[in-house]
Amino acid sequence: MSAARSRPPLHLTAEMVALVERIEPDQGPTAEMAVMTDADFAAMADRLLAQHKPREFWVFAYGSLIWKPAFAAAEHHRATVYGWHRSFCMELVRFRGTREQPGLMMALDRGGCCHGIAYRLPKGDLKQQLDTLLRREMSTKHHQAGLNRVTNYPRWLTVDVGRRKRRAIAFTANRRGMTYIGKLPAKTVARRLARAAGHVGSGAYYLFQTVAKLEEHGIHDTALWHLQKLVADELCELQEKGWMREPD
Repeated sequence: MSAARSRPPLHLTAEMVALVERIEPDQGPTAEMAVMTDADFAAMADRLLAQHKPREFWVFAYGSLIWKPAFAAAEHHRATVYGWHRSFCMELVRFRGTREQPGLMMALDRGGCCHGIAYRLPKGDLKQQLDTLLRREMSTKHHQAGLNRVTNYPRWLTVDVGRRKRRAIAFTANRRGMTYIGKLPAKTVARRLARAAGHVGSGAYYLFQTVAKLEEHGIHDTALWHLQKLVADELCELQEKGWMREPD
């Protein structure tokens, strides 16, 4: 991955995404899932603050937090985390997928490195800021195993911000998580993203926004760039078959 320099436009366009963007009814958690409670969020925040209580609160964003953050930032910078990479390794049957047409979402999975954005939050009630962030990124737990099986797992990571190292909260894949499915072939990921949507929107929109915003920040993720081309190809094929709706 490297900074973008006079790259051609995305194959996946806003106009293409609009043809599959839709809102599906929320079917709610599956039988294995339970909605996280106020006590769960408080326990998660206490655990994180017991591990590290920073003077400055930094968050590392690699996906939707770049284009739809849950906070106002005092500053932000391009940043890199080592030992983790973006991966569509989480299966979704809510949010951007359904039980009939499961979608996919990214998390940081083990291995490699990831270029993203580090945000410093304004000074304030640290636990309240953390609670807001956790509620934005997490919603369910395993009905019996509880918080040990949450998939989008928050942890403190060391992040390179310019020449400085910061400890930042990032949301990583829990390989014991109930929706973790690991690395899928790129064509399988593209097929799912081109078709799946849930009560917050489509997988195609999620990918488009992420790639576009990364490029705006000068971050070129070669795997995502290849994936957006595959999704664009899938959408063209669906359009030819008459699967996609006509624009309003």
